[in-house]
Amino acid sequence: MEFNHADLFEGLADAVGERVAVVCGEDRLTYAGLEARANRLAHRLMSAGVGRGDHVGIQLYNGVEYVITLLAALKIRAVPINVNYRYVEAELYYLYTDSGVVALVYDTEFDDRVAATAPRCPALRTLIAVGGPSQVDGALTWDDALAGCSEGREGFPVRSERDVYIIYTGGTTGMPKGVMWHTRDLFMAFGGGNPWGAPHTRPQQVIDTALGSGPLIMMPAAPLMHGAAQMATFISFWMGSTVVYVRKFDAADVLRAIARENVLTLNITGDAMARPLADEIATGAYDLSSLKVLSSTGAILTGVVRDRLQELLPDVLIMDSFGSTESGYTASAVAGSSPESGLKYQPNATCTLAVLDDTLTPVTPGSGELGTVAKSGDIAFAYYNDPDKSAETFVTDKDGTRWLLTGDLATVEEDGTIYVYGRGSQCINTGGEKVFPEEVEAVLKGHPAVFDAVVTGIPDTRWGSRVAAVIEPRPGQAPTPDDLDTHCRHRLSGYKVPRTYAFVEKMHRSPAGKADYRWARETALNAAT
Repeated sequence: MEFNHADLFEGLADAVGERVAVVCGEDRLTYAGLEARANRLAHRLMSAGVGRGDHVGIQLYNGVEYVITLLAALKIRAVPINVNYRYVEAELYYLYTDSGVVALVYDTEFDDRVAATAPRCPALRTLIAVGGPSQVDGALTWDDALAGCSEGREGFPVRSERDVYIIYTGGTTGMPKGVMWHTRDLFMAFGGGNPWGAPHTRPQQVIDTALGSGPLIMMPAAPLMHGAAQMATFISFWMGSTVVYVRKFDAADVLRAIARENVLTLNITGDAMARPLADEIATGAYDLSSLKVLSSTGAILTGVVRDRLQELLPDVLIMDSFGSTESGYTASAVAGSSPESGLKYQPNATCTLAVLDDTLTPVTPGSGELGTVAKSGDIAFAYYNDPDKSAETFVTDKDGTRWLLTGDLATVEEDGTIYVYGRGSQCINTGGEKVFPEEVEAVLKGHPAVFDAVVTGIPDTRWGSRVAAVIEPRPGQAPTPDDLDTHCRHRLSGYKVPRTYAFVEKMHRSPAGKADYRWARETALNAAT
């Protein structure tokens, strides 16, 4: 057995096969049941010629079929490719061709888009539709694909801890990038390295941990097409736990599932999920007594939202994790950390995190010198089909240490705490002053009439760039630019206060809740003209 996700899952299926592994609505599968179905799909893919290094696209809403497909691909050393289910035809064509998928498992709800795109992708030769018959020529139904296939592991190749796992991410400022990992590094970086204690040194330790643990219930609220939800799923597996999903994010559905399944830990992505959850919790209609931990990954909770959640859930531990698809989980927020007051993180004990200057030298703690957050050790190794971006992001210093440059700008306190200002690529330079959108967004969200806010920079003839904000008001509210200007000027330096406002009925965000800065900039530009 290797530090390979398929190897480890098979070990778990043999050891704790009777435990419930996944739940989504009425669907429930034990570890043994999930293993059997994943094996059947793996055999179907093998019979279609899919093998080592081939890419298998997954264009599904949350459900047991997503996890089955993920495992089936890994079992035959193929590479799962997450497909954003919001993509339209042009974006799908880019992703299908950029990733080179040879097989696609998709929900029939996306039939029109798949039918219009798949025939233009000659490499895509195997299509499996979930949810009934498909109008796409040659597509098998899910039931037909699994019918008659063996539930055993016969014929599967010997795997390696250097097998590749790809997570497509981004799309906030451009087309998505395929982040490439080796499975051992992925395991260590996302929970398997055990950031709270000694890391695993032998694969068998994962099985022993699961055998010794109780059947905990964990829930990622984000879509499985987002890397954070995939990794949360595997972390649950490594503990022999049950993972619960809702098919699509809906605050009421999430809370009903928590109450029904006695969920212990909930993982969300920032304010975009936290705000509607808080509003729904405030109705008092749900028994959330089982919930003990709520964590946010992929996007930071603003202080006003975090405080409201804590007030509504006084007995729940609320955590903010710092990391990325390229780095894994790297640090946890310290007490009082928020975009409004400053983002301060304590690096995990098991990862090498530093703030580097332009010469790739660590800045001196306490110096106040601004640098780039970087991680070495267990990191991704490249971007698929993008050597230029890979060379820019994955660098080697003069001592031969390979670093991932995260793009986040930060300083280091004397005690080693990292003070993160924001993503350098989104930093707004207005008249020589740097403005980080996260700080301004957090202040705007503190206004009682604002439901959501995204801040970006737009061209300005005098200052080079000026701060602009896209605002989604709360239902029934109509904040004016003057209202927001007054609110901001009591909390921000004048140069950070937005000069342009665009008001929208609905904010554009990724399915996982990440801001779409490309859309926000276009919206703000339209408002300015």
